[in-house]
Amino acid sequence: MTNADEAGHSEPPIAGDETATLLGSLDRQRATLAWKTGGLDAAGLRATLGPSSITLGGLLKHLAFVEDFYFSLKLNGCSPGPPWETVDWDANPGWDWQSAAEDTPEQLYSLWREAVARSRATVAELLTDAGPEQLARGEWPDGQVPSLRRILIDLIEEYARHVGHADLIRESVDGLTGEDPPRGRTDR
Repeated sequence: MTNADEAGHSEPPIAGDETATLLGSLDRQRATLAWKTGGLDAAGLRATLGPSSITLGGLLKHLAFVEDFYFSLKLNGCSPGPPWETVDWDANPGWDWQSAAEDTPEQLYSLWREAVARSRATVAELLTDAGPEQLARGEWPDGQVPSLRRILIDLIEEYARHVGHADLIRESVDGLTGEDPPRGRTDR
């Protein structure tokens, strides 16, 4: 459901329905993250900025986890799958961020792309039966059950926050700046 503007940038539809707008907005954030993290070697993906321990590799792994957690577990009620289901999150709640330093760039990019693909497939399948108002099969810790709409909004917010981190880190790595990928490039 990804739209692109005349320059090839991933865009939500200018006057689409609610579902297309939500999915388009999420895909724009995903494409921007892919651009901001793309083409870097291990050192670039491990770089930090100032006192923060956030890395671009950590962002990729964390957002892969967020994709699987929200769309597989919370929305669809399924196991988030490997590697997430084997982690002792109580003993190491920041495992996704910290363990990224041990992964190759190829592993990180692949993990994130595969999580996004699973998320897109799950959402597409669920949208064949109902719209964004449908309730998830999983619940929040307080027992409330969110709608697909709420989950999409939460993911858009999560990506937007982390794309901001990626902007700053990437600029410190190699000077790359900008809001949108160069013409003709929407994803790496």
